Amino acid sequence: MRIKTGIVRKKRHKKILKLAKGYWMTRHKRFKVANEAVMHAGQYAFNGRKLRKRDTRKLWIVRLNAALTTFKISYSKFIKLLKDKKIELNRKVLSEIALNDPTTFKEIVNFVK
Repeated sequence: MRIKTGIVRKKRHKKILKLAKGYWMTRHKRFKVANEAVMHAGQYAFNGRKLRKRDTRKLWIVRLNAALTTFKISYSKFIKLLKDKKIELNRKVLSEIALNDPTTFKEIVNFVK
């Protein structure tokens, strides 16, 4: 006796169409088109998670550089001085301090100089 894929296929198609809910035109109605759309969306989401990490690090660096312009010191020199003094504050923490607590940031810069 031959077993058909009726239930299995229906379940798989429903799963993909549920993921494609809200997509444009036939991308949320037809399985073949929806499947391609979901696969591409998955690739974009994967790449986006990697890019987000890069972008946030860039943001921290830009914030630090902007905060350091008032002290007439460049970002690269500041990071070098931090490493020389063996201060292990990362860019995230430094940018948060620069943004929310300028007096503490000023003390850090003066200590490093």
